[in-house]
Amino acid sequence: MKRLLLLIFTLVIFINARAQMPGMPGMGGGAKKTSVTGRITAVILDSVTKAPIDYATISLINAGNNKSVNGGVTDPKGKITLQNVSPDTYKLMIGFMGYKTKSITITTTPSKPDNNIGTIYISSTENTLADVQIQGTKAIIENKVDRMVYNAEADGTNAGGDATDVMRKVPMLSVDANGDVQLRGAAVRVLINGKPSGTMASSVADALKMIPAEQIKSVEVITSPSAKYDAEGSGGIINIITKKSNAQGVSGSINASAGTRQNNGAFNLTAKTGRLSVNTSLGTNLAYAQNSQTSFVTNTQYNDGTFNNLSQDGFSKWSRNGYNGSLGLDYDFNAYNNISSNVKFNHFSNGGPGASVYNISNNAGNIIANNISDMDMTFNNMDWNVDYKKTSKKEGEEFTISGQLSTGRTPTSFSNTIYNTFYPNGHETLSSNTGRNNEYTAQTDYTYPFSKTTTLEVGAKGIFREIKSEYANTASPDFNYGQDIASAYGVLSFDLTKKIKFKGGLRAEYTNISFNTLSGDTQKNDYLNLFPSAILSKTLKGNGTLKLSYNRRMQRPSLSYLNPFRNESNQFNVMQGNPYLNPELSDNFELGYSTFIKGSIINASVFYRRTSDIIESSISPLRGDTTKTSYINVGTSQTYGFNIFASYNPKPKWTLMTNFSGTTYSITNSQTNINTGTYFNFNWFVRSAYGFGKGYNFEVFNVITSKKRTYQGVTDPFYIYGASIKKDLFHKKGSIGVNVLNPFTKNLHIKTVNNSSDATGTVYQSTNIYYPLRSFGVNFSYSFGKLKFTEKKKIKNDDAKQDQQQQGGGMGGIQQ
Repeated sequence: MKRLLLLIFTLVIFINARAQMPGMPGMGGGAKKTSVTGRITAVILDSVTKAPIDYATISLINAGNNKSVNGGVTDPKGKITLQNVSPDTYKLMIGFMGYKTKSITITTTPSKPDNNIGTIYISSTENTLADVQIQGTKAIIENKVDRMVYNAEADGTNAGGDATDVMRKVPMLSVDANGDVQLRGAAVRVLINGKPSGTMASSVADALKMIPAEQIKSVEVITSPSAKYDAEGSGGIINIITKKSNAQGVSGSINASAGTRQNNGAFNLTAKTGRLSVNTSLGTNLAYAQNSQTSFVTNTQYNDGTFNNLSQDGFSKWSRNGYNGSLGLDYDFNAYNNISSNVKFNHFSNGGPGASVYNISNNAGNIIANNISDMDMTFNNMDWNVDYKKTSKKEGEEFTISGQLSTGRTPTSFSNTIYNTFYPNGHETLSSNTGRNNEYTAQTDYTYPFSKTTTLEVGAKGIFREIKSEYANTASPDFNYGQDIASAYGVLSFDLTKKIKFKGGLRAEYTNISFNTLSGDTQKNDYLNLFPSAILSKTLKGNGTLKLSYNRRMQRPSLSYLNPFRNESNQFNVMQGNPYLNPELSDNFELGYSTFIKGSIINASVFYRRTSDIIESSISPLRGDTTKTSYINVGTSQTYGFNIFASYNPKPKWTLMTNFSGTTYSITNSQTNINTGTYFNFNWFVRSAYGFGKGYNFEVFNVITSKKRTYQGVTDPFYIYGASIKKDLFHKKGSIGVNVLNPFTKNLHIKTVNNSSDATGTVYQSTNIYYPLRSFGVNFSYSFGKLKFTEKKKIKNDDAKQDQQQQGGGMGGIQQ
C-alpha cells in the first residue's frame, strides 16, 4: 500500500510539472551521490607471447547488483579506456575468442576516481573447455527482467549477412518466406534503436534487407513490455540496436554483397572530437528481376444459382531497388546535459511487368483472355528527431524531451491491357494513387531512483498524424485520415527480496480518429484504454531465472488496412482497405524459465493470449467472376503457446542452436458465434556454426514452418535452408565470404486456399505462387577505427498494426 501511494503521489507531482531535476524545488533535490566520475584504463596482453590482444571485449559490471554499466573493445595495442565511471566497486570482465574469460575486482573512490590497472595477461583456453562454453554462450544470449537480448556482435557468423539473417537466429522469432517477422505466432512492432521507422511501416522485409548484419549490436525481444512502451504489438516488441561510436577520432565500416537475388552495399562513418559527435550512413539494395515469379489462381463462385469459375496462370518480373541514408549530431554541453539530432531518409521502388492468361467458365460458356500488366510502387520517407537529455548528480536520475517529424510520399500506379474476343485490339485500364503522410510526435520521460532497488518511471506522449490518399483516373474523393493519440504512464520497479524483483505500471492511451467516406461524409471515432503490466522475476540456484508476467496490449490497424482505395492491379481480385476497423485488444499471461547448464543455455516459456476484434484479410464475391479482398474484425481468439530455445557448444568453436515455437489457433466469430476449431502451428529453427581456425567460420541453418491458419483458409508449410563460409581478413577488421540459400530447390512453392460464404454468395480460391528463392552470393566487409557502444532514449511510436502481407509497398501509399 505504501508503494502504491508513493506511485500515485509521484504521478501527481509529474503531471503538475513539479518533478524537477536537482537545482529545482521538488523531489529531485533529495540526497544525491557524488558527481565525481573518472576513468578506468588497462592494457590486455597474451600471457605467453606478451602480444597485445586487439578487439578483446571488456565489460564493467557493478559488484553490488551485477549490472553491466560500461564496456568496449581494445585497440591494436591492447589498450582500453572506460570513461565516466562513478566511484564504486566493479568487476572488470575480459573476454576474447580462444582465451579464458578473466575477472578482476577494482574500486574507485571520490578522492581517486581514476584507476590505471596497468597490464592484464589472459591465457589460452586449450584445456578449459567448460569455461569457454559457459562464457561464450552467456555473451551471445542475455536474459533480463522484461526481455531477452541476442548480442549479434558476439556472434562471428553474422558477418556478410543482413538483418533478416540475424533475425533467423534470434530466440522466439520466426521469419517467413517473404522476410516478415513474427514473435510466437503474432504480429510485432519492429523498432530501430527504440524508434519507429518509415521504412518498416512500408515493408518490414525490405527494411531488414537494407541493414547489414555488421551494423547490428544486439536484438532485444520484449515479450512482456512494461507500461512505459506504447501499447502496440500483441506479440511484443523487437528492438534492433545498431552500433554507434562514442570514442575520440574516426571509425566506420564498409559492407558489400553481390548475388543472384540481391546486391547490397552499406557505408557507416562516425567522427568525434571533444563534446561533438557526427555520424552518417549510406546504404543501397538492388534486386533485379532475373527470375520470374509464377502464379496460378483458381476462383470458383456460386451466387443465386449462377456459377463462375476463373483460372489465372501468370508470371511477373519485379525489381526492388532502394537506398537510404542518415546524418546525426550529438553534443554534450557538460556532464549532465546532452542534445542530439538525426535525419534519416529512405527510398524504395518496387514493381515491374507481368502477363496472365485467364480462362473464365460460367453458365453462358467459356472465355479466354490475355492480360499484360505493369506495376510500380514507390516509397519515400524522411524522419527527423531532436532529443534532449538531462541527468543529475544522483545516479540513475534522468529527464528527456524528444520531438520527431516524419513525412512520407508513396505513389502507386498500375496498368492492365486485356485482349479477348470482345477487345481484339486490347482494352487498357490505368489507375494510380499517391499517399501523403505527415506525423508529429512529442514525448517526455522522467526516471527517479529512490534507492538502488526502487525506481520510478513516468512520462507523457502525443502523436498527431495527417494522412491523405489522392486518387487519379477515378471519380472517388481523396481519402483524408486523421489520428491523434495522447498517452501517459507510470512504472515502479523494486526488489521484494534479494532474489525476487517486481516491475509494474499502468499506461493510459486516448485515441481520436476522423476520416471521410467514399460518399464524402465525415466519420469520427474516439476511445480511451488502460493498459496495466506486471512482471515478477525470481533468481534460482544454478544461474536459473523464473518470470511471471501479465500485460494488456493493443493493435490499431495501420493505414494500409484502412485506405478504401480500390487496387485493381489484378482486376479479377480487387484489394480494398476498410476504414471502419476496430483495434485489437489482447490480454497476455506468460511464465518463463531460463538457465545455464554446463555451457548450455535453455530458455522455455508458456503463455496464454486472449484477443478481441482480431483483424484478418477477407475474400468475398464482388461481381460475376471477380472477388474482393479486404480486412475485417473476425472475432475473438484464445491462443495457447510455448517456446523452447537451446544453445550448446560441443567444442569451444562449435555452436549448436535451436528454437521451437508452437501456438494454437482458434477464433470465434462475433456475429455468427461459429468457432473455427483449434489448430496447432509451429516454427522450428536449427543452426550449426563452426570455427576452423585461421579465421575460417562455417554455418548451416534450416527453418521449417507448419501450416498457417486463418479464419477463411490455410497456407501450406514451407522450409528454407542455407549455408555460408567466411574468412577473417586484416587482423579481423575485415572478412570475405560466400553464401547459398535453398541450393537444391529453385522455387519456394506457397499454396493458400480460402473459402468464404455469406449472403452475397460462396467463393473458393486456390492460389499457388512459385517464388524464385534459390540464390548464391559473395560478401565483403571492412571496419576501421574503434567502437564503444552507447544507447540513447528515442521516441518509440509502437502503436499501429503492420500489414504482414505487404511486399515492397502497401495499398495506396499509406503508412504509419
